[in-house]
Amino acid sequence: MRRLLVLAFLLASAYGCGLPSFPPVLSRVVAGEDVRPHSWPWQISLQSDSSGRWRHVCGGTLISPDWVLTAAHCINDRYNYRVELGKHSLKTSEQGSTARRAAALFPHEDYNSMLSRNDIALIKLSSPVTFSDTIMAACMPDRGVVLPHGAPCYVTGWGRLSTSGGPADVLQQALLPVVGHDTCSLPDWWSVLATDRMVCAGGDGVTAGCNGDSGGPLSCQNPDGSWAVHGAVSFGSGQGCNVLHKPTVFTQVSSYVDWISSPGCKGFGFSGSCENKFIGKKTRAFRSWSSNRRPLNSCLSSPIRPFSSYFQVKTRLRVKLWLSAW
Repeated sequence: MRRLLVLAFLLASAYGCGLPSFPPVLSRVVAGEDVRPHSWPWQISLQSDSSGRWRHVCGGTLISPDWVLTAAHCINDRYNYRVELGKHSLKTSEQGSTARRAAALFPHEDYNSMLSRNDIALIKLSSPVTFSDTIMAACMPDRGVVLPHGAPCYVTGWGRLSTSGGPADVLQQALLPVVGHDTCSLPDWWSVLATDRMVCAGGDGVTAGCNGDSGGPLSCQNPDGSWAVHGAVSFGSGQGCNVLHKPTVFTQVSSYVDWISSPGCKGFGFSGSCENKFIGKKTRAFRSWSSNRRPLNSCLSSPIRPFSSYFQVKTRLRVKLWLSAW
């Protein structure tokens, strides 16, 4: 599997990454806005099969022709999933868009749903997609890179337009400046819940990710003009989507480059033991689209659901905080 994944990354590199045919129109509006169609061509919609209908549950990032990066809390072995690519509106049929079944799901083996630790997952598509004006992979950040405080990055997704509002009809974008770890981990911000393997962005009380944006990218522009995915939406405040000093929290992709590059699954496929050579832990890929609906053993310590309900966490400082997995 490692050879296949490396080959996929090389193929993505041959076509280029993070350079959309229709560059995004970047503004500094304080709230989200409709994107220029297909200006974030690595954005995907992860959908679950609910009562015979496909329902958007999370976002994600295309990182190669057949691999998608998302959040671990977005996936569950009880559901079938598909990925829609090249979309602007989720409600209309669009030229240049396509869908793929999720052939296999790989949540991080050390994912902790209570504290949102290692909230990252890979999805193997049923077949590779062809890069085009509407579908392209995002670039990957260098291993271990940490964005500086104030770096201008963008969150994209079809999530709610407000805490009590409905989902967006078309893809949205919002400027979210990075909040450095020293600030984000302050007691009146996210305190000990913010780790150095996360990226905080926003927190002005006006602009933020929201329910339905989970797993989607935090895209930041490289000096050469290309865009890299530096974060996957993980959580925000249970008090609402736009809470002062409660920035949107992302899993920091640069902390997981080795894990992403080599899940190391022996006998690549829908199930089987996987050995991660970098951390020496065994995990088990679980299959999507299985006719056998019995729960499969997976690396998840407990089932999690898209749009998971608010849950309370008591920190070591004995401060009660509210989190919402988006």
